[in-house]
Amino acid sequence: MEKVKIAILGFGNVGTGVWKILHENRKEIMKRSNYEIEVAKILVKDINKKRDIGVPKEILTDNIDDIINDESIKIVVELIGGRKEAKEYMIRAMKAKKHIVTANKLVIANWSEELFKTAEEENVLFYYEASVAGGIPIIREINESLTANRIEQIIGIINGTTNYILSKMTMDGISFDEALKEAQEKGYAEADPTSDVDSFDAVYKLAIMSSLAFGTKVDHDCIYREGIRSISDIDIEYAKKFGYTIKLLAIAKEENNKLELRVHPTMIPSSHPMANVADAFNAIMIKGNAVGELMLYGKGAGDLPTGSAVVGDIISILRNNVKPSDARALSDEGDFKRVKKSEENESEFYIRLNVKDKAGVLGDTAKIFGNNNVSIVSVTQDVMLENYVILAFITHKSEEKNIRNSLEKIKELENVNKIESIIRIESFN
Repeated sequence: MEKVKIAILGFGNVGTGVWKILHENRKEIMKRSNYEIEVAKILVKDINKKRDIGVPKEILTDNIDDIINDESIKIVVELIGGRKEAKEYMIRAMKAKKHIVTANKLVIANWSEELFKTAEEENVLFYYEASVAGGIPIIREINESLTANRIEQIIGIINGTTNYILSKMTMDGISFDEALKEAQEKGYAEADPTSDVDSFDAVYKLAIMSSLAFGTKVDHDCIYREGIRSISDIDIEYAKKFGYTIKLLAIAKEENNKLELRVHPTMIPSSHPMANVADAFNAIMIKGNAVGELMLYGKGAGDLPTGSAVVGDIISILRNNVKPSDARALSDEGDFKRVKKSEENESEFYIRLNVKDKAGVLGDTAKIFGNNNVSIVSVTQDVMLENYVILAFITHKSEEKNIRNSLEKIKELENVNKIESIIRIESFN
């Protein structure tokens, strides 16, 4: 059986997962790829670092040139993360006629055009399944299984850290800070959790999926973004009272050749399957005009789930061998669809106000909503200590600009202390 040599850039969580899978599933991989895979080099920062997994020291290197200049290495697996260094290494490897597998959503979301153009020019393959949802094969589903469909929408829980935090807040009744600390202790959240809890991670992933699904370039800066730091235990309890569960959703919809792209905390019906996606799991629902609705569920992060997607891409390259045309870019050059501004979007809303315990305040707020074409489905009024009242509204589907106009007027009312919370609702209609 023919042997192929590969190199791994970075040997952290995912890199060690790839190593484990290549060794533990060696026979199955050989049978499915018709190749024996040998890890010839691993790029690390410190060759002498003590590692929990046994790796021959002679294959470790801290010099990228040892990999780029080795003509026997045919596939480079980029797992170092980050931005410019990772991109530079991939470009250099492509120009050295090496195929690329990566899990780097940040680089793909920012420089996909340059990467795919270089891959095409150098006649090499470029695969990136692990960049979006770990072990869930969403890229392959869009690129292969759903090619007969016009994809109408994608709605997903695509960040395991935020899903873990919101799940703990909902099920255990703990605060955001407590849930974040638990997530960090379990290794789900980084010491600096900004990318996850402020939704940058999910935005990059949604940009990649949207580009593929809708056949257009998507600038991640055009995607509306909200994080989960503002979600409180009070919002969790009101969601339950109204029959909802709060999740961080990535939402992409196409209508009339315009895109609606947003990532934010969302109330969804507690009866919906996605409401029961707990812990650090991910779920992605795709709607195609022919197939209808599909939902993919699984672990969206971790060494083995993400490593599984990486090794799957390595096997795909070996099966395709020298047919780079089979690798599909994020979009065709020059193909653009307009991304709607957030104020153009329509949604149902949950709105929580802190108001003075005075007669007429509910009527005043309701009148302002009505004057701005916002229809109210239900309202809950709870008298609290210190002489204030919580008003919690659920609206019918409304244009976001009308919600914003209403709230600008409401916060000027003498008896309104504060607009405490605004959360969109997705009913999956």
